[in-house]
Amino acid sequence: MKIDHRVFFITGGASGLGAATACMLIAAGGRVAIADLNREKGEALATELGSSARFIATDVANEASGRAAVDATLSAFGALHGLIACAGIAPAEKVLGKGEPPELALFAKVVQINLIGAFNLTRHAATAMARNEPTETGERGVIINTASIAAFEAQVGQAAYAASKGGVVAMTLPIARELSRYGIRVMAIAPGVMETPMLLDMPQAVQDSLD
Repeated sequence: MKIDHRVFFITGGASGLGAATACMLIAAGGRVAIADLNREKGEALATELGSSARFIATDVANEASGRAAVDATLSAFGALHGLIACAGIAPAEKVLGKGEPPELALFAKVVQINLIGAFNLTRHAATAMARNEPTETGERGVIINTASIAAFEAQVGQAAYAASKGGVVAMTLPIARELSRYGIRVMAIAPGVMETPMLLDMPQAVQDSLD
């Protein structure tokens, strides 16, 4: 896809991989909606990037918030051509870390944000992209969901994170097959270890195990 003058929606866009992606897209002539819960960082980045960037407060795991964020992007820029889903959390917790089972709510929260959040934005973005006029090659949009190497090679304490990212990998192919008829490409990427706020929030022992 040509980036120049195209509109991209980036979840988790205020920091880490999402922020780096926003900077790259702006440098290449794109326009970006920085979707994040962190208003302070998101607004600061949007201001730094200039008039081609907007911050949109977004809770990816909330159905209404996801829809409202895509609608706000369409209102601000008039179209949506790309979704890059980077939002996620990675709390580390062992199954028998302290001799007792961990709270199930934490596992559910990780899946809700990392997997269901990615699907939530995928469905709303796809609906918007399907309305685009196709390019000369028939393309209407692209969706890139961020999985992780942990989907294939996770460490102790990463059961919830690995399960959520494995889900992202698993849903990519059927969605890609479905949306191909509309000219919307769908893919997942599986980054390795990067020094992002997500990594730095992990306990030091977990960080050391990932080296």
